[in-house]
Amino acid sequence: MERVSKKLSKADIFKRFIFITLGSIMMGVALEIFLVPNNIIDGGITGISIMLSELTPLPLGVFIFILNIPFLYIGYKQIGKTFAISTLYGIILLSLTTVYLHHSVPFTNETILAVLFGGLILGLGVGLVIRYGGSLDGTEIVAILLSKRTRMPVGQLIMIINFFIFIFAGFVFGWDSAMYSIFTYYIASKVMDIVVEGLDESKSVTVISKDYEEISEAIANRLGRPTTYIYAKQGRTKEDTQMIYCVVTRLELAKLKTIIQEIDRNAFISISNVADVLGGSMTKKSIH
Repeated sequence: MERVSKKLSKADIFKRFIFITLGSIMMGVALEIFLVPNNIIDGGITGISIMLSELTPLPLGVFIFILNIPFLYIGYKQIGKTFAISTLYGIILLSLTTVYLHHSVPFTNETILAVLFGGLILGLGVGLVIRYGGSLDGTEIVAILLSKRTRMPVGQLIMIINFFIFIFAGFVFGWDSAMYSIFTYYIASKVMDIVVEGLDESKSVTVISKDYEEISEAIANRLGRPTTYIYAKQGRTKEDTQMIYCVVTRLELAKLKTIIQEIDRNAFISISNVADVLGGSMTKKSIH
């Protein structure tokens, strides 16, 4: 059987490079042109970085890079090399963009306009980076790891983390700024969900391919996720086959698609939202 190349095509790499570049620059623009000049922060590591840059003489980009380094290592261990490299590139570009734009004149001094347009551009930028296999903030990785220990949904954990960040923002910038920041975060998160096609914390994936055994083994070895075979019969040829079923996190979805398409570019992939995951284990090392 003729086998498709196991490496990403040059077109796929170029597309990933372009959109991660665009998303990182958009987030930097949102921060330095709209949000930071109006004392509005984002959630997560970026929000902490904004507050630290306000309290110290160091620029925002330095804190964004330094504070995300530990989460790059965690992402490499838990999700993989491709994710870690994509995330490292995005964070470096984001940091450089914020440094370059730090002394730029803000686009508007109207707080409401800054919230609306800053949140919109921020959500578009973060969404593009996540959709193409990277991340610009370590909060999601932390939330996924905590979720494995506490069994709390990832979305709830992110909200709890950001709740405390916005409380601290109230002491640093004032409570009006903290409340504006909450609305900015809400707008950005909704836009991000639209960009990444409504990705939730978990996705169920069904794969139909003649190479089901190789794909299943690759998912287990490279993602550490257990898979299940489901017996099926092709409607036209009546041939017996096996479907692959597995559940992955939203950060793992881009890599899962890459793994499948490296083996069989013609594989049928069906992706569905998962409202909740009960029983079994989503722990990476638990392979059955």
